[in-house]
Amino acid sequence: MKDPYQTLGVSGSATDKEIKDAFKKLARKFHPDLHPGDKEAEAKFKDISAANDLLRDKEKRRRFDAGEIDASGAERPQERFYRDFADGPAYTSHAAQDGFDSNEDLEEFLAKAFAGRGQRSRDAFRARGQDVSYVLPVAFLDAANGATHAITLPEGKTLQVTVPEGAEDRQMLRLKEQGMPGYGGGPPGDAYVELHIQPHPFFHRKDENIHVEVPVTLREAMLGGRIQVPTIGQPVTVTVPKGSNTGTTLRLRERGIRNRKTGQRGHQLITLKVVLPTAEEPELVAFLETWQPKNEQDPRREMER
Repeated sequence: MKDPYQTLGVSGSATDKEIKDAFKKLARKFHPDLHPGDKEAEAKFKDISAANDLLRDKEKRRRFDAGEIDASGAERPQERFYRDFADGPAYTSHAAQDGFDSNEDLEEFLAKAFAGRGQRSRDAFRARGQDVSYVLPVAFLDAANGATHAITLPEGKTLQVTVPEGAEDRQMLRLKEQGMPGYGGGPPGDAYVELHIQPHPFFHRKDENIHVEVPVTLREAMLGGRIQVPTIGQPVTVTVPKGSNTGTTLRLRERGIRNRKTGQRGHQLITLKVVLPTAEEPELVAFLETWQPKNEQDPRREMER
């Protein structure tokens, strides 16, 4: 099932009001009554309804964000964050995996098990180490651009985790032979690291594209101008077209996420948001009081039924 935040088109830090507004907007667009017989619209409406049901419930949203439940509300298997091992037992031996207190206890058990069969039989016993799994929180930009993280476990062992460029949320990495040690010369197990990508304050990823809402002043929107815009790399300068409005979208080609298979980058889509002055502007107020627009408009026409 799809991520509810992506389904509603909001970030992981979205407020209750932003989630409610996003749902209303999508519901008006995909409601079955407006698309009779359209199975695709009906399926889309079911997805956004399910996403809204999960995110508007504070407890369900908390549990989803914590990885306790999935997008359908079902329980997830409990996994341990690497930092959780600081308060728990350090499983460093094959003996502990098999229920023995120490390697000495395992040695004693094997000695009895192979009694009378000779040392060769006992020495021939080899076992691969157990696989282990960890959950690693990763900053949004580290996932977008790639990074290296060092995980230090309580017993002193350090795992170097290379987060690949364009890593996705819940992506699983395999660290070969970085798990529990083997027995009798057997190879170690593997370590599996699940990446949990943390939400960004203003960037939002959809496939390989990066979406960002950029505020512009009334003057910049009306008269146009050049502004600096952040990207997942370096900031760039873009031109705001004259007469822009809230919702106007600009595209920065190949400023998004690099596709790991094709090597091609997605784009960054900039949605402009016009913001009014926060300080008093008496001249602007005086102008608007006497201004008579040549073309009357009704911005709420689409809300009428």
